[in-house]
Amino acid sequence: MNRALNPESWQYRELNKRAPSLATLANTLIELAEAGHPVVAGTADLQHSNGLIGFARRFPERFTQFGISEQNMVSAAAGMATTGVMPYVATFASFLALLCCEQIRMDVAYCAQPVRLIGHHTGISLGFYGTSHHATEDIAIMRSIADLTVVSPADGPQFAAALRASVNHPQPIYFRIARGHDPVLYADDAPFEFGKAVVHGIGADLTIIACGMPVHPAKAAMEALNKKGHSVGLIDMHTIKPLDREAVMAAARKSRIVLTVEEHNVLGGLGGAVAEVMAEEGGGARLVRHGIKDEFSLIAPPTHLYRHYQLDAAGIESVAQSLLA
Repeated sequence: MNRALNPESWQYRELNKRAPSLATLANTLIELAEAGHPVVAGTADLQHSNGLIGFARRFPERFTQFGISEQNMVSAAAGMATTGVMPYVATFASFLALLCCEQIRMDVAYCAQPVRLIGHHTGISLGFYGTSHHATEDIAIMRSIADLTVVSPADGPQFAAALRASVNHPQPIYFRIARGHDPVLYADDAPFEFGKAVVHGIGADLTIIACGMPVHPAKAAMEALNKKGHSVGLIDMHTIKPLDREAVMAAARKSRIVLTVEEHNVLGGLGGAVAEVMAEEGGGARLVRHGIKDEFSLIAPPTHLYRHYQLDAAGIESVAQSLLA
């Protein structure tokens, strides 16, 4: 038996124990394949890190291990898509968005192939692996490519819902996900629609617009600030492209301050997308972008980095509190 594909292997059990949402990708793709969708999957030597080992074990004939050849993986996925299958390929977000940018642009998006690109361990979640493995530019790069949908789910259930919705989505998609440690925010049956934000409330004083990992701590910060007598809201902007312009403008017109929060460079990411809408549409709110302040991120455990960059609940609350003061 191939121990690498064995669910009883030490590595498989340990990774899933530490990262309970790690199996979301494989389990959802298995569900889609068993429902009759022409799903195939591939990875660049990272089947343990992204959990696709589970899909490989269930559907070995639908799984391709490309080895450390990310660009080839993307181009091959585009070729597979021309045969009528629906490829889902995954690797570290830093490699997928930066190293494979040309292949994503020309082979996938330009050729309008329904490839689903999963960039995992995004932002600074790879911590001590170093700046080369941090993905703090991927939103800016991916959203600048024509006809490419960009999605940053907040947790495992929302990612699963987005994967299910992807089978009827005509455009290629770049999914930006964490590392499976993300706290659960949504129920398994929570509705999901590409381009339709989840509005947790609009605050008269301040509304936070966040995506991905920061949504959960932003919600905790919102609740803490409201207990202190402020009027603070939160919008989970899971789809960065196409952006929910109506949700942005609801906050811009009803809030005094709009605070975007992202695990990404403040240039070109979610904050930039929100700024573009507010500049074009008007609205009286002041916009503040919070994230990585246009620098190469430091090297440390992820929890330390989130604290340093004020992307944990206490940090987001502190940033919002300073603006409200």
